[in-house]
This record gives sequence, C-alpha cells and structure tokens, in this order.
Amino acid sequence: MDEPRSLIHRFQDGALWRWILIVPSALLFAIFALPLAALVMRSFSSDFVSSALSTQALQALSLSLVTSTITTLLAVVLGTPLAYLLARSTSPRRAWIELMLDLPIVLPPSVAGLALLIAFGRNGLFGPALSLVGASLPFTTAAVVVAQTFVAAPLYVRSARIGFVEVQQELTEAAHVEGANTWQLFREVMIPIAGRVLVSGAILTWTRALGEFGATILFAGNLEGITQTMPMAIYLGFERNLNVAMALAVVLIVVSAALLALTRQLERRP
Repeated sequence: MDEPRSLIHRFQDGALWRWILIVPSALLFAIFALPLAALVMRSFSSDFVSSALSTQALQALSLSLVTSTITTLLAVVLGTPLAYLLARSTSPRRAWIELMLDLPIVLPPSVAGLALLIAFGRNGLFGPALSLVGASLPFTTAAVVVAQTFVAAPLYVRSARIGFVEVQQELTEAAHVEGANTWQLFREVMIPIAGRVLVSGAILTWTRALGEFGATILFAGNLEGITQTMPMAIYLGFERNLNVAMALAVVLIVVSAALLALTRQLERRP
C-alpha cells in the first residue's frame, strides 16, 4: 500500500511543479502573442489591401527598404574591419571602445536622436563645418540613414566581433605558418569561417534599422516621401488613417518574423 501512495504523491508533486513552471511561462507568452494576434486580426478585418497599397504606405515602405539596406551595407563595409581589429586586439583600450560601440544599443532612442541633433544639427557641434561644404543632415533622407546606422550598426559589429573571436587560434597560426599576411588571413580565413555569423549580424542590423523610430523622428523628422519611414507612418496613422497604420504594422511584423526565422536557420546549420 505504501508504494502506490508514494507513486501518487510523486505524480502530484511532479504535476504541481510543472504547473508552477507552465503558468508564469504562459502568462508571459500571452503578453507577447496576444497583442500581435489582435493587431493582425484587426488589420485583416479592415480594408487591408487598399490600405497597404495606398500612396502613403508604399512611399513609407520603399523609403524604409532603401534606407535600411544602405544602413546595412554601411554597417558591413565599415563594421567588419572594426570588428576584426577588436577581435584581434590585446590593447587595454579595447574595452572602452567596445563600451562606446555597445552604448547605442541600450540608450533610449530619444537620447540617440538628441545626441545626433546636437552633433550634426544646423546649430550643433559640427553643423557649421557641414554648412561650409554645403551639407545639411537634419530632416533629410541622409539623416534617416545616419540615425539608423547609429542605433543598428553596433548590432553588426558586436555579432561580427564574436564571430571572429570564435575562430580557432590554431587556424590563424597555421595560416601565418603558410606565409599568409594580415589581409590574406582576414579575407581567406576569418571571413569564410565567420561568414554565417556575419550574415546573421547583417540581418539583425537590417531588421533593427527597419524598425527604428525614436532617433529618426528627432533627427530626421517625419516628412512624407523624404524621411517618413514605416514606423513614423504608423505613428502618424494614429491621427490620420488607422487602417494604414495597422497595415504597415502587419508588414513590419511579417518581414521581421521572416528575417528572424532566417537567422535561426543560419544558427542551426552545422
């Protein structure tokens, strides 16, 4: 009789602990999933197609795609050498450089936008110097790219640096023994081995740039066809056209989910 009771108590204890884990997990998952599901359901119950194909939506979508792509290209071209140098450096100043690069990731977007405006605004620190060469960044499409680069490029540099660090030391030493110089080591050893991590970092950067809002609206404004990206068109849609806002939001969700799924696939590949 004691053994069946012991089994019952063990089963009850196991079930109890499972529910203690399941309930808070389900609540947190619901906080994530229910708003997204409600948004998708509400958007498709309205005139989704015409809203998604409206002039405002298409302009915002095209501008977001163009600026995000330029931002990602800049992050890859400029960030790959920087990540490689940081991964190979033994300087004590490296930690401070990494801190400066990681800081935009955790800064509030409003702080990032204000910093860009103070630095590159017409009356900012470098504004007069830009005016001398006939350049003005704020409230232009270039300002959108700068703002997106400021907040999104650090994600690529961080991912690339981790990818380069994980390359086995034996491989780099063998390349040096074979007579490879620094450029050959970078191009023929580091880039191919860390390539999957670099692609994942680029995808994350593109996704982050696509959803950038706070720094952009402060530094670039919300000018339709010039600086109005999808997040800002969504923000404006609350006042003017909620259907357009919901349609663009669903497009952002779908694109972001597809890119994240692609990143997961890259991470799972051997």
